[in-house]
Amino acid sequence: MPKKRDITKTYPIKSFTSKIRRLADGLENKEQFTIQIAGERIRVPKGAKVNIEHERTKDGEEIEFQIVWKNLK
Repeated sequence: MPKKRDITKTYPIKSFTSKIRRLADGLENKEQFTIQIAGERIRVPKGAKVNIEHERTKDGEEIEFQIVWKNLK
């Protein structure tokens, strides 16, 4: 089982948009997608679920693009 990990990584806009474009292409083509986040390569399977979360508080707002899948045992 992979070790537990919970990080947030900030990227320059150009790097972020490049990652999002490759992700969109992979999703459209129903292909596996590989992304590197904070030095670790992660393989997202073609059947992963995608959702968008919006949160509003008195201090600000947040949008999260989430990709969720179960690990094979």
